[in-house]
Amino acid sequence: MSNQIGNNLKNDSRNALSGCSEITLKHHKNGMLVLMLTLLVYIGGIVLLVFGVMDEPNIPMIVAAAIILSIGWFPLLGLRVLKPQEALVLTLFGRYYGTIRGDGFFWVNPFCTSINPAAKTQLNQSGDVKTENPVSLASVSGLGLVNNKLSLKVMTLNNNRQKINDRLGTPVEIGIAVTWSIEDTAKAVFNVENFKEYLSLQCDTSLRNIVRIYPYDVAQGVDTTGDGIADEGSLRGSSEIVADRIRQEIQDRVAIAGLRILEARITYLAYAPEIAAAMLQRQQASAIIDARKMIVDGAVGMVELALERLKENNTIDLDEERKASMVSNLLVVLCGNHDAQPVVNSGSLY
Repeated sequence: MSNQIGNNLKNDSRNALSGCSEITLKHHKNGMLVLMLTLLVYIGGIVLLVFGVMDEPNIPMIVAAAIILSIGWFPLLGLRVLKPQEALVLTLFGRYYGTIRGDGFFWVNPFCTSINPAAKTQLNQSGDVKTENPVSLASVSGLGLVNNKLSLKVMTLNNNRQKINDRLGTPVEIGIAVTWSIEDTAKAVFNVENFKEYLSLQCDTSLRNIVRIYPYDVAQGVDTTGDGIADEGSLRGSSEIVADRIRQEIQDRVAIAGLRILEARITYLAYAPEIAAAMLQRQQASAIIDARKMIVDGAVGMVELALERLKENNTIDLDEERKASMVSNLLVVLCGNHDAQPVVNSGSLY
């Protein structure tokens, strides 16, 4: 019994998350035919009115002409014009009616209204800039059809830079660019309040969840994959992997809104200003240590080579104390920052 209740709850939650799916309206690209028929009806009403008032007024003909001229324009409210990569989500008396896609001249039920809750939302992204809409029948009648169109084009969202603590607690600033498009217009309009604001918020949340898994640079004993084994993953060195995980995280979150995430890229990555100077000194110190280590390793190798060559050729026979003095002098010469000053010793060592 408990298992059945649990399964029912899971099914209900899935149904709630899935929401309504898109219904594409086909065979509605007959706007020109409706426009021509409406004009013919109007011309017929005018002709009927003229014949009704000629000579002896014909009251029935005049009434019929008046009715035609009064409501004959009503079918024009169902005309819709769409450009390529545009869509219009329609509702009829509060219920989802369908979606028209593609370019063309369409005619739908005049009582249908278009919906786009994110029409006035302006984000820092391509294809979403403020433009002056030309005067049209839709704008004059107050329907706002131009603003309610959904763009099906691929757009890029550039969210603001965020200050996030990485895996080691170091504050870093990071920014991403997310390439996205609308896949299901019904889910985008009805499943969330505003799909643009929803996308922006989920980008911020997903970015924080992924960045806190990685250190800024390679660190010892850090597991970034979750397999329990330390690896060399980092924000700076594994940018492709980090970007792909961010993309997948965002996709999982915005699937309910009918959006498709094509790509996510890191556009900015740096230490936070308050620790940037300290981290720069740390990097400089690390670079100096690495350089010194390389110099010492090379100097030791050169000293060993010199001693071996002297021994092979029997050029000079050195005891241990003279070898130590020679090694010390060579290391000073090879590892020093300045040129060595030669000293001529005319006496013996002892």
